[in-house]
Amino acid sequence: MDAWQSIDDLIVQGRHILAIKAIRQAEVCSLQRAFDVFAERCELLRRTRPDDFEASVKSADVDE
Repeated sequence: MDAWQSIDDLIVQGRHILAIKAIRQAEVCSLQRAFDVFAERCELLRRTRPDDFEASVKSADVDE
Protein backbone atom coordinates (compact mmCIF):
# COMPACT_ATOMS: atom_id res chain seq x y z
CA MET A 1 0.00 0.00 0.00
CA ASP A 2 1.46 3.36 -0.93
CA ALA A 3 1.52 6.39 1.33
CA TRP A 4 -1.36 8.20 -0.38
CA GLN A 5 -3.66 5.21 -0.20
CA SER A 6 -2.97 5.02 3.54
CA ILE A 7 -3.53 8.77 3.90
CA ASP A 8 -6.79 8.57 1.96
CA ASP A 9 -7.99 5.75 4.20
CA LEU A 10 -7.16 7.78 7.31
CA ILE A 11 -9.11 10.75 5.95
CA VAL A 12 -12.16 8.66 5.09
CA GLN A 13 -12.04 7.04 8.54
CA GLY A 14 -12.05 10.48 10.16
CA ARG A 15 -8.54 10.09 11.59
CA HIS A 16 -7.55 13.59 10.53
CA ILE A 17 -4.63 14.24 12.86
CA LEU A 18 -2.93 11.02 11.77
CA ALA A 19 -3.66 11.90 8.14
CA ILE A 20 -2.04 15.33 8.52
CA LYS A 21 0.97 13.76 10.23
CA ALA A 22 1.29 11.25 7.38
CA ILE A 23 1.02 14.04 4.80
CA ARG A 24 3.85 15.93 6.54
CA GLN A 25 6.01 12.82 6.38
CA ALA A 26 5.13 12.01 2.75
CA GLU A 27 5.58 15.57 1.50
CA VAL A 28 8.29 16.68 3.95
CA CYS A 29 6.43 19.94 4.40
CA SER A 30 5.30 22.47 6.98
CA LEU A 31 2.20 22.02 9.07
CA GLN A 32 0.43 24.78 7.12
CA ARG A 33 1.20 23.06 3.80
CA ALA A 34 0.01 19.74 5.24
CA PHE A 35 -3.30 21.38 6.22
CA ASP A 36 -3.67 22.75 2.70
CA VAL A 37 -2.93 19.36 1.13
CA PHE A 38 -5.32 17.72 3.60
CA ALA A 39 -8.14 20.09 2.60
CA GLU A 40 -7.47 19.48 -1.11
CA ARG A 41 -7.39 15.73 -0.56
CA CYS A 42 -10.65 15.78 1.42
CA GLU A 43 -12.32 17.65 -1.40
CA LEU A 44 -11.02 15.15 -3.97
CA LEU A 45 -12.09 12.15 -1.89
CA ARG A 46 -15.58 13.54 -1.29
CA ARG A 47 -15.98 13.78 -5.07
CA THR A 48 -14.39 10.44 -5.97
CA ARG A 49 -15.31 8.25 -2.96
CA PRO A 50 -18.55 9.71 -1.54
CA ASP A 51 -19.86 6.30 -0.48
CA ASP A 52 -16.80 5.71 1.69
CA PHE A 53 -17.59 8.85 3.67
CA GLU A 54 -21.20 7.77 4.14
CA ALA A 55 -20.13 4.31 5.35
CA SER A 56 -17.69 5.89 7.79
CA VAL A 57 -20.40 8.13 9.25
CA LYS A 58 -22.86 5.24 9.50
CA SER A 59 -20.38 3.00 11.31
CA ALA A 60 -19.56 5.85 13.71
CA ASP A 61 -23.27 6.14 14.53
CA VAL A 62 -23.47 2.42 15.29
CA ASP A 63 -20.49 2.57 17.67
CA GLU A 64 -22.15 5.15 19.92
